[in-house]
Amino acid sequence: MARDELLDPVPDEEDRELEGSPMSSASSQTLGATEADSGTRTDILGDGSDPVLSLRPRSLEEFVGQTELKRRLSVILEAARRRGQAPDHFLFAGPPGLGKTSLSVIVAAEMDVTLHVTSGPALERPGDLAAILTKLGEGDVLFIDEIHRLSRSIEEVLYPAMEDFQLDIVLGKGPAARSIRLDLPNFCLVGATTRTGLITGPLRDRFGLVARLDYYEPHDLQAIVQRAAAILEVEIDSEGAVEIARRSRGTPRIANRLLRRVRDVAEVEGDGRINAAAAQQGLEIFGIDSLGLDKLDRSILSALCQRFGGGPIGLSTLAIAVSEPTETVEDVYEPFLIQQGLMLRTPRGRMATTAAWRHLGLVPPAATQEGTDLSLFE
Repeated sequence: MARDELLDPVPDEEDRELEGSPMSSASSQTLGATEADSGTRTDILGDGSDPVLSLRPRSLEEFVGQTELKRRLSVILEAARRRGQAPDHFLFAGPPGLGKTSLSVIVAAEMDVTLHVTSGPALERPGDLAAILTKLGEGDVLFIDEIHRLSRSIEEVLYPAMEDFQLDIVLGKGPAARSIRLDLPNFCLVGATTRTGLITGPLRDRFGLVARLDYYEPHDLQAIVQRAAAILEVEIDSEGAVEIARRSRGTPRIANRLLRRVRDVAEVEGDGRINAAAAQQGLEIFGIDSLGLDKLDRSILSALCQRFGGGPIGLSTLAIAVSEPTETVEDVYEPFLIQQGLMLRTPRGRMATTAAWRHLGLVPPAATQEGTDLSLFE
């Protein structure tokens, strides 16, 4: 790849459209962006013209929950502002929907700089990352979603950029190849990951703050629901907000989604106002029960209890029974079921707890009632 191509890549048609749009000063995307990427970018950095696009908080004051993390960020960002420097790099880890992307938007907004957005899978070659890094301005924020999916070759380019704010470029091939080093402006890298264990040690150690986002408490989710309802201009009382919050699996993204669905039901089959009864009716229509379990959650528990007598049963067999890939069952559904005390992972396989039987309205076997299924080494 020629040096000129790295330093001044030719913009494609989408880049030219973005440069002429109001969002050109608020976001950047890697080369080869798709229409789907463009839609994601709009959702992240909506200009507020559509209420649905403005649900994301824009400041630490608006961000609900994660109290300890907010305090740490507030201190780091305020110190950076006083020094007139870019803050340290941040790595946010945790399950999907807890606010990692929103925090990257907040970091850029608090520092009053431009946010550039990309993702690990979108960076296929070192030149892709080089093209983005050379476009950064002083103090800008570069957000890389799913950073654990970066290839090793791209990580090698990222190391000196994060540590020394320099970019190493190799020109030519074979014996004639030579390396040059370019200076980069001080920038802040914000990485987000759902799989902390897949991030290499050298990359993780270069972040100034590594923080894990926890699932939200019901009272925090209630505040999030009420804030979203005010933005969407939906009339909701505290009981309706509580009903939605306690079925949101501790996740703000799910809470906002359930609020929209309950709003639809309230407008079509009610007077548009959301109270406890309207929330229960709407959630029942969309198959969300009192614990926040959806149809597939209940299918997993039903298969485990009714087909296999409560287990133990292997993951592959359980996944086949509900017609889902093993990765989906293990990574998407099992964590919440285990957190709710409805399922166990044991050396012999997956097992249902007494709570799972009772939630399905079934009578647990005598061994389950005695608690013998809770032993990991039986």
